[in-house]
Formats: sequence, structure tokens, C-alpha cells
Amino acid sequence: MEIVNEIDRKLIAALQRDATTAYAALGKEVGLSAGATHERVRKLRERGVIRRTTVDVDPAALGRGVLAFVMVESSAWMGESRDAFAAIPELVEAHVIAGSASLLVKVRTATTEQLQDVLRRLYTIDGVSGTQATVVLETFFERPVAVAAD
Repeated sequence: MEIVNEIDRKLIAALQRDATTAYAALGKEVGLSAGATHERVRKLRERGVIRRTTVDVDPAALGRGVLAFVMVESSAWMGESRDAFAAIPELVEAHVIAGSASLLVKVRTATTEQLQDVLRRLYTIDGVSGTQATVVLETFFERPVAVAAD
């Protein structure tokens, strides 16, 4: 069974462009009534295909212009440390990875001094044995997950 069909893909793409689009306008774009469109979107949310609706904000405008990706090395499995990582508000993403490091975290701060403080706090988490930070100088682009047909 297909997780999403072509109409769902079109709805998702339209919502990724502008999540505030009215159901009537979405329906017109995909050939459904406003009510049918609302029901489709509700079901996509129920099934976890649409996980959340959010606003894309410029981090620099909020004083979080420094972006870094940090590889976290560990001496133990980091799965039990999820809450400790989540407690550091500057960490905006955390991913368990394969390779020489155990975790990859995305960090946003206002200054490199604050980034250094985050790195110090990472070392206080049980099992963390090292970090390797890469500071982003410029972002060429970021894009949402593509909803192209299979």
C-alpha cells in the first residue's frame, strides 16, 4: 500500500510552500473541495506524514546567526542521554549516526563564545569523550523533503 498518493503529494508540496494556505485554495490546486481537502490533511496528520506546522524564521534575525554541526564522540551508547542533549536549548537537532562519532548535533548560537560554552556543556554529559565542530560560514540553500512521485 502506498503511504501517500499523487493528490497527497501535491497537498504536501503546497503546504510546504505556504502552510497558511486556505483549504479552499489547496482544494482548487489539487481538484478537491475544501471539505475533502481538510479531511485529507487531517488524515495525513493522524498518520504522522505531516508531523507539525511551523514558521520558517531567519535565525540571524533572532540573534542565532552562528551555525555549527558537531560530531559527538562517545565511550558508551548515547541513547540513554537523549534527555541530557535535549536539555541544551542551543541544540536544534540531534541524530544518532554511524561512523567514528556517535551523534551529530546542529547548534545555533549568537556568538562563537556561546558555541564554545555549548561544547563545554556537551562534555558534562555522561559518555561524551570528544567533539569535532564545524562552523558554517555561509548556507547556499536549505530545502524541505521533496515530495516527488516514486
